[in-house]
Amino acid sequence: MATKLPPVDALLVGFGWTGALLGQELSDAGLNVLALERGGWRDTTTDFATTFIQDELRYYYRHALFQEPARETLSFRNSRSETALPMRQLGSFLPGTGVGGAGIHWNGQNWRFLPSDFLARSHNTDRYGAAAIPQDMTIQDWGVTYDDLEPYFDKWEYLCGISGKAGNIKGQIQPGGNPFEGPRTREYPNPPMEMTYGPTLFAQAANDVGLKPFPAPSANMSRAYTNPLGVQLGPCTYCGFCEKFGCGNYSKASPQTTILPVLLRKKNFALKTECEVIKINLDSDRKRAVSVTYVDTQGEEYEQPADLIVLSAFVLHNVHLLLLSGIGTPYDPSTGAGTLGKNYAYQIVSSVDVFYDDKILNPFIGAGALGMVVDEFNGDNFDHSNLGFLGGGYIACWNTNGRPIETHLVPDGTPKWGAKWKRAVVRDYLRSMSVATHGAVMSHRGNYLDLDPTYRDFLGRPLMRMTFDYTDNEHRMSDFLTGKAEQIARAMKPREIRSNPRKGHYDITPYQTTHNTGGAIMGSNPRDSVLNRYLQHWDVSRSFCDGVVHFPAEPWLQSDRYCCRAGAVVRAGHQNAVPQESRPVGSGVRRSGRCHPVL
Repeated sequence: MATKLPPVDALLVGFGWTGALLGQELSDAGLNVLALERGGWRDTTTDFATTFIQDELRYYYRHALFQEPARETLSFRNSRSETALPMRQLGSFLPGTGVGGAGIHWNGQNWRFLPSDFLARSHNTDRYGAAAIPQDMTIQDWGVTYDDLEPYFDKWEYLCGISGKAGNIKGQIQPGGNPFEGPRTREYPNPPMEMTYGPTLFAQAANDVGLKPFPAPSANMSRAYTNPLGVQLGPCTYCGFCEKFGCGNYSKASPQTTILPVLLRKKNFALKTECEVIKINLDSDRKRAVSVTYVDTQGEEYEQPADLIVLSAFVLHNVHLLLLSGIGTPYDPSTGAGTLGKNYAYQIVSSVDVFYDDKILNPFIGAGALGMVVDEFNGDNFDHSNLGFLGGGYIACWNTNGRPIETHLVPDGTPKWGAKWKRAVVRDYLRSMSVATHGAVMSHRGNYLDLDPTYRDFLGRPLMRMTFDYTDNEHRMSDFLTGKAEQIARAMKPREIRSNPRKGHYDITPYQTTHNTGGAIMGSNPRDSVLNRYLQHWDVSRSFCDGVVHFPAEPWLQSDRYCCRAGAVVRAGHQNAVPQESRPVGSGVRRSGRCHPVL
């Protein structure tokens, strides 16, 4: 029997970027807010100190910051004709765990969507005709527009101190920025990062072939910055330990460095760690979410009532919890009926390695989002007529790191090990770099999430099953991007290049990106979406689901965190979820037990 706890106004399930943003907005609105996080507590001084965080073996290869597959995992297959098997080691993507979630180990590459991304079906239909969209491609419009979200993109960028150069301010194209981006209200809060030699060579070559390179927008600070909440961030030291590492210098935007120092001081906010939510409980009519059930590390069960329940965990966990709670109609790919689990998508990447004899590139001087990018082939920035695919992506040169275990680019023909391999690594370490492509995966009928009929987790619940593969559309698009990347690489005038195109089926083993999306998609009606434009569940009032889980179609998102419309959830919560007799600010749950003090 679960112990029933005193109710709260708003309950957040998961406490990474999305949970922190919503905690700040909901508590500012006067609600009494509780966040439940399944992982442990983490902060900069005790968990990310530079005396130990820059340990490539511990954090990159032994996954010290990530989800443990022995405790929670999923099963995977490429198609419905196969039997899914559990993912027993992290590979293609790396879900975070603990306070801050994947917001701790992200690179900091930070993008806005193109205006056409929000009109994935109608825009492509209008430009190319309905026949251009394959029958099994299930892309759809979002139910919101770029103009709806622009104020929230702006608010996010100033909260995080994004470093960059605007390309379009109120419709006026700005020299040096991305000329293809949607119009923005104002310039970035910080100037771009200082470019190292590799990205500079890439930008020169891109200019030579007629493209318009620009510095990537970065959540790594180009200078000291104080955000609108009064939280201070320090300038990046270009140490090269961003992705898969926490930042010990307070110079990468994360929940710990932007929001938590303010949020955790509030009397009407509390956080409980090491609490695994196992079910959302509904009223007798199954029309209203009333509480969640969670277990602590001792295996004790608790029921936490709340007037407003928001799923703010990683995309896969949000979908899994909805499936386990029986909220919504599971998607059936054979009939197209149902929406929960539909439109799961990922991304497709490739690269071209570049080798020099006469240039020293110093790859160890890096940062997660230090790079130059071209956007000519992103989204629908180019004419897709007669190309045989929809979608696109960026081409970029990143100088993220030169970590010694990971970084050993060698040309074709080099042995995998031995004296010749070692000599090639020594020769090429300082003289090699990669040109990367990062492409969209369009939503398709056969790519989806559901519950596995065979395998169960440590609590006896069915694992979530992922069915996913690249289609001809993605391979054609990726080959197109790779060809353009080769053109830029040759213009860099290196000794030689090596192309690494994406071939064959999707493989869940090697790391690619942690940009999983979809499964509980948003839309303008309940027939083809799980959530409305406020990210509220169509079937269950007082229940919201935030984060990239709601993407109806997958653009080439390279930012690990979508700029959630926290303000919209607050408004919808006041109108549709929180009764007038809500408890006064500061009542209910306090910081006790595993709740933590100010950073």
